[in-house]
Amino acid sequence: MEWRASHILVKDMSLAKMISRKIKEGTTFSNLAKEFSICPSKGKGGDLGWFGPGQMVREFEDSVKKMSSGRISNPVKTKFGFHIIKKTGFKE
Repeated sequence: MEWRASHILVKDMSLAKMISRKIKEGTTFSNLAKEFSICPSKGKGGDLGWFGPGQMVREFEDSVKKMSSGRISNPVKTKFGFHIIKKTGFKE
């Protein structure tokens, strides 16, 4: 089982909430990732590629498992900060 996701990683919840609002207002996820994310994946619009069980921190993986492809999460807190996750794929 594998998932594909993009994310925007920021250090504080208020910024994560502001980015979530911008997504709901129609700003593209990849543009916001390039502008705000502190993860090296920001250069690829937040794309993390394919990953399997145990490759991401538990909170991140648990959130991705519950999401439908194409959906965007509310901010998810991990030891790295706050992630806004967009699930972009799933395969058995």
